[in-house]
Amino acid sequence: MENVKAVAATAGVGTIDQKSVGQESLAPQTTRIMDPWSYLFAWLGGCVSIATFTVGSGLVGTLNLLQVVVAISIGCTVIGAALMINGRAGHVYGIPFMVQCRSSFGFAGNRIPALVRSVPAIVWYGFQSWIGAGALNLVSEALFGYSNLVVFFVGFQFLQIALSVLGFHGIKWLENIGSVFFIGSLIYMFISVINKYGDAISTNLVNVEGTWGTPFWGATMLFLGVYSTMMLNVSDYSRELHKNVGLFRQVAIYANSILPATLFMGLIGLMVTSATGEVDPIKVFSSAVDNKPLLIITMLFIAFAQVTTNILNNVVPPAYALMDIFKIKYKTAAVIVGLLAFGTFPWELVKDESAAGLNLFIQTYSAFLGPIFAILVVDYYILRKQKLNIDKLYDPNGPYKGVNMAAIIAMGVGIVVALIFSSVSWYASLLPAGIIYWVLMLKMPAAQRFMS
Repeated sequence: MENVKAVAATAGVGTIDQKSVGQESLAPQTTRIMDPWSYLFAWLGGCVSIATFTVGSGLVGTLNLLQVVVAISIGCTVIGAALMINGRAGHVYGIPFMVQCRSSFGFAGNRIPALVRSVPAIVWYGFQSWIGAGALNLVSEALFGYSNLVVFFVGFQFLQIALSVLGFHGIKWLENIGSVFFIGSLIYMFISVINKYGDAISTNLVNVEGTWGTPFWGATMLFLGVYSTMMLNVSDYSRELHKNVGLFRQVAIYANSILPATLFMGLIGLMVTSATGEVDPIKVFSSAVDNKPLLIITMLFIAFAQVTTNILNNVVPPAYALMDIFKIKYKTAAVIVGLLAFGTFPWELVKDESAAGLNLFIQTYSAFLGPIFAILVVDYYILRKQKLNIDKLYDPNGPYKGVNMAAIIAMGVGIVVALIFSSVSWYASLLPAGIIYWVLMLKMPAAQRFMS
């Protein structure tokens, strides 16, 4: 890190050598607050997502139990490798996603990947907060006979806002503590589901042929897609990991943190839906338990899971984007993100009639993720040979000023390909976007200044 510090100093860019609670910055960061275990637990807690449950539920009638396990394992391995690859810049140079994008998209152009990452994050923030509030409302109803979902939603949202302003110090301890609870709860719920629905699971999932064809590979993409947003801004997190953690160990950390959460959540969703036909997460989890104390524990698990996922995945990216665009402090940005989540009207998103629109929204923004990922990887590894110029990355009037049209054109082509091959959109978009970006950067006159 001495190198980065020296380069940054020469460039007139201050580095973050010490960081207190809530003191997040876009400047190069030399301090690292997470050891490998803390980093693993952070990702595990952040990946306990209701979306994973929903993906598992959606595979009923398509794949058998073994095929789903293999699909999840392949998806998580690809995720682990992809996170390591794109997180390399953040880990080496201590820079966040918004700064990483400047060399490929430009100072103004990086608003586009920021928008692609931030809008879904805010929408999911509101959606998952409503789910968490619903779980707390059920706990209150069971214990005290009091039910008011709106009150619990508002209170739950302000609790998350208060936690989010603590920054990565808060994330570290929240996820470390939460992971122990998550692991125990997931194991318990998995066993409960098998005990309760064992016969139906054998009939509907074990003793069926399924397929190893296109639907199987589409399933790997679905589980991969749950985390594809984080593949873009992984540098926001990798800059917090101790510098001495090697590449293969990073892949192991990512895969072994994501796999347990994904495997348990995906299989629970698959098994319960196959046995009951129910897809609503609250109803599904509550149906898997037989008594009030266990129901309360399960609902608290759901609520806590929304907090850890939101704070890590859905607050940091849009907060950093707001910091970059409007030059505001992290705490202010985190509060704004939390307030914006109210404007997503999550009570409308959870309605049955909204499902088609929500799925269209997911499919639309997912088409952008693969192309942006490919552009960032080609830019860092092929064009720049893993050598970034810190001076230029922080000079708004330097060669990266404005918009790099090579990145915009390449992203556009990748999006078209992704929409054509929507079932494997992330995979399909990588090569077209990456190759076109590489060619344009070498041949396009307007892109030449970005090569410096």
